[in-house]
Amino acid sequence: MKATERITIFDTTLRDGEQSPGCSMNLEEKVRFARQLEKLGVDVIEAGFPISSDGDFAAVEAVAAACRGTTVAALCRTTEQDVRRAWQALRHAARPRLHTFVATSDIHLEYKLKKTRREVLEMTRDAVRLARSLTQDVEFSAEDATRSDPDFLCEVLRVAIAEGARTLNIPDTVGYATPTEFAQLIRMVRERVTGDSKSVTISVHCHNDLGLAVANSLAAIEAGARQVECTVNGIGERAGNAALEEVVMAMHVRADCLPFACGVRTTEIHPASQLLSEIIGCGVQPNKAIVGRNAFAHEAGIHQHGVLSNPLCYEIMTPASVGAPSNHLVLGKHSGRHALSRRYAELGYLLLPAEVNEVYRRFTDLADRKKRVYDQDLLALLAAETRAVVAEDASDDAARAFECVGA
Repeated sequence: MKATERITIFDTTLRDGEQSPGCSMNLEEKVRFARQLEKLGVDVIEAGFPISSDGDFAAVEAVAAACRGTTVAALCRTTEQDVRRAWQALRHAARPRLHTFVATSDIHLEYKLKKTRREVLEMTRDAVRLARSLTQDVEFSAEDATRSDPDFLCEVLRVAIAEGARTLNIPDTVGYATPTEFAQLIRMVRERVTGDSKSVTISVHCHNDLGLAVANSLAAIEAGARQVECTVNGIGERAGNAALEEVVMAMHVRADCLPFACGVRTTEIHPASQLLSEIIGCGVQPNKAIVGRNAFAHEAGIHQHGVLSNPLCYEIMTPASVGAPSNHLVLGKHSGRHALSRRYAELGYLLLPAEVNEVYRRFTDLADRKKRVYDQDLLALLAAETRAVVAEDASDDAARAFECVGA
């Protein structure tokens, strides 16, 4: 497998990500974030679902006008009204993509669509044909692919290709698959539908209901998928989507076993994460991989000693590589003397080993009572240590004076 094989990064933060409860964005915010996505270097920005509302239509239209160097996609169901509405929103895009989808699992056909398999095949044929008459860049998604009958799934995908779709998206819509079986599904689609065709790209869109979205996406890449649909900070329906930053940095850090490239500028990852959090008013959890507050923070004394000696002891990537502030040592009850001494030095106090030992004793007592120790606490500890030394010296002087008088 060549190290130069390229993975298309399809960002759906503005569409699927926005569907996450509490994460809606207005038009201005969508355009602002789309510009950051373009700066980040994603290949495709899925800007919205135009048929869903006038606001979504306007946002897709605005993003298409603002982002001229990136493909802009609009989602539509396999109905004529949906396809034409999506195209109307995209018509002035420099690089438009129509992304049409229909469910293929029996549970969706019976309870949601109330359609037969034959009707779904016809819907697929008509929608992809219409989309292809409007633009050369057509993507087709088989919703709930991982719970679909494999034979029927392949039949639907063959129809989509025959009508002009050049990207076939295999979604794990409900986050049901495991990496091993998802990789097997992608291999099956390659063997039975696309073969080794260079004109058709297999895409994946994984949800995180079991916490496996990124793992499934990476397994799919190894099995032959060449587009990954993901979101910044992993936001999206229910438990979210595959996190863009995790997929990209996994390939970046582990190029030895994931020999793939993408166009994402990794130094823009942290700025994109921060901007999204600001816009939607929802930050990531502190221990979130790559972009969480604690991603490059260290509290344990052994870890802190290692990081002070060489950051690579405990960091497999640098903060600078993702555009984050430099690592920081968090002072708490697990911290050691090295980190404490370093922090005092940063504050302008160079302590002798004996002084470090005494202040460290007071520090651990305080850290047992407080979750986190701040700079003002350290200064107070240092002042207390100074007072103790002065008191001890005064006591010694008094003792010597008493001895003299007694003599």
